[in-house]
Amino acid sequence: MRIATTLLLATTAMLGAALPLHAQSGGAGFVPAVPAVPAKTSSATPSLREAAPAQTPDAPPSAEAPPSADAAPNTDVAPVAAAAPANSTVAAVAPGAAAAPTTPGARAGVIDAKDDPDNFNSVAATVNDEAISDYELRQRIALFVSTSGLQPDAEQMKRIRGQILEKLEDEKLQLQEAVKKHITVSPVEVDKQISSLLSQNNLTIEQLRGILAAAGASELALKAQITAQIAWQKTVQEEYSDRVNISPAQVDAEVQRYADGANKPHFLVSEIFLPVSNPEKDSAVQKDAQNIESQIKAGAPFAALARQFSQNPAAAQGGSIGWVHEGQLANELNSALVQMTPGSMSSPIRAAGGYYILLLQARQEPLGTKISNAPAPSANADGSLPLSRLLLPLGPSPSKELVENGMKVATQIRGGFQNCAQLKEISTKIPGSVFMDLGNMKPSDLSPEIQKALAQTQSGTTTAPLVSDAGVELIARCDKKVEVQTAYTMPTRQQVEANLFDQQISALAQRYLRDLKRDANVEVR
Repeated sequence: MRIATTLLLATTAMLGAALPLHAQSGGAGFVPAVPAVPAKTSSATPSLREAAPAQTPDAPPSAEAPPSADAAPNTDVAPVAAAAPANSTVAAVAPGAAAAPTTPGARAGVIDAKDDPDNFNSVAATVNDEAISDYELRQRIALFVSTSGLQPDAEQMKRIRGQILEKLEDEKLQLQEAVKKHITVSPVEVDKQISSLLSQNNLTIEQLRGILAAAGASELALKAQITAQIAWQKTVQEEYSDRVNISPAQVDAEVQRYADGANKPHFLVSEIFLPVSNPEKDSAVQKDAQNIESQIKAGAPFAALARQFSQNPAAAQGGSIGWVHEGQLANELNSALVQMTPGSMSSPIRAAGGYYILLLQARQEPLGTKISNAPAPSANADGSLPLSRLLLPLGPSPSKELVENGMKVATQIRGGFQNCAQLKEISTKIPGSVFMDLGNMKPSDLSPEIQKALAQTQSGTTTAPLVSDAGVELIARCDKKVEVQTAYTMPTRQQVEANLFDQQISALAQRYLRDLKRDANVEVR
């Protein structure tokens, strides 16, 4: 029996790549030497700005589980209860995260448990008389902040704390239900997920452990989080495996629905959904949605916040709901969507059930639309291009690891690039980095390496990360991005059937959790 991958929450995806460079490299931040853009006729690297490197913080408290946590299971098949100690928390991370700056004497993203010696034993909430420790909550917050690129103020931190605590309450209910059904998760299953995580991010297990330690978490916490996710997947499978059957008639009807919409524009959409369960909470939920919108505009990745805060099944895929055609969504959402351009995000929209924030990733024209493949002209008649540059200095003779980490950060930034104004904003979040508005420049006046990199770009995009004597850099084209049009193509029957299955199992899982929450006794301390 298949179970939709949406149920295996990918909260640890892209964990290493989105971390700040200083955290990945064991405390060494970007070296603040700032050479100029290398030109064809000069290799000079004059310093444009000096900035003090971050100080080395005191050692954080042990990243191991608190004294009351159970040890990780070593048996071939472990009961869920034993495999999910109190510190089983890992934050969501996604591509596009900007590196978070550090402050002297403090490690970014680490909430130091030494501030309060009683943190290990204090209780943040209870779910059916089972405690969520303050230590567990603090680890989740620290991981989320350090890997999302946010710099929340006191008010934002308060909101984040409440949202993450609610997420932990849901996870506790899911684990309790799994225990009732005698669900087991083997270490092999957990290790398989970790291996997939390492493969997706080109990391070794040693690098992953270093990333977790830098964030103030332990490998045990990661394993416990994955255990909880697999346990919930199995719980849903046991509860509903006999209830989800996709008939040929259902597939036929869905194929016809796709055909009916084939003559309309299609949109690849991600969403963040915050439900309004009580009309009296409408304004509070709206403020939460506006706060999330502000965080994304400040550089936080949409997918990371969707995984952490969105309250629909698509949260597991970073909010992606796939392709929809014009008129398929609620009227309020459709009206906003048709006005958007690829890469843009909507403000919070009040529609049925709550507030939505939409991200338009791509657009397809109606089936049969003739697409012109003519290349976009140069931004200026004289062949010059409006360019900007983001430099991540590495200092003299950087280690291989430091260069690799710099490339990872630059790749993340490139993946989330929207425009040059955003690139400038991102530079303010990375200590020692420098943004330069280069104005209109002819590629022929730049170094051969940059010429070659620019030749592979399109308007409104960046080059692949470049490694030079200056460090790791991105050269961005600031001309208006010309979207490449594509035409809609019909999905296969197999794809339609898989989509129907995912929709049904996700809806059942959501209702399952809703019922658990309705009957639960939750007390917040």
